[in-house]
Amino acid sequence: MAIQKFEDIIAWRKAQDMTVYIYTVFGRSRDFGFKDQICRASVSISNNIAEGFDRSSDADFARFLYIALGSCSEVKSMVYLAERLNYISYDEKVKILHLGDEISMIIRGLLRSLKAKKS
Repeated sequence: MAIQKFEDIIAWRKAQDMTVYIYTVFGRSRDFGFKDQICRASVSISNNIAEGFDRSSDADFARFLYIALGSCSEVKSMVYLAERLNYISYDEKVKILHLGDEISMIIRGLLRSLKAKKS
């Protein structure tokens, strides 16, 4: 069965979950620049999946999936730094990284599916 709407995409749902968790964890942060950057990057993941899905072509969807993948990597990179700066705990880091890995894996699967469909 083909995906009918972006809300059905598991990567989109997991990205939303990760964003809610990031907003919760970093809500207490006094480093407003860092907090703003990681929050924006996390929001970018689900937004790019949604926007790409509703574009007119698979090529456009793939382009937006790559942007979402890049934003996911940005979040993961910032999470490593956040732990080193003592902004988050080890357990918080592990949870976010696990979600990021899941999201990246699903996005890569979607990209492979689009590539196979093209061939």
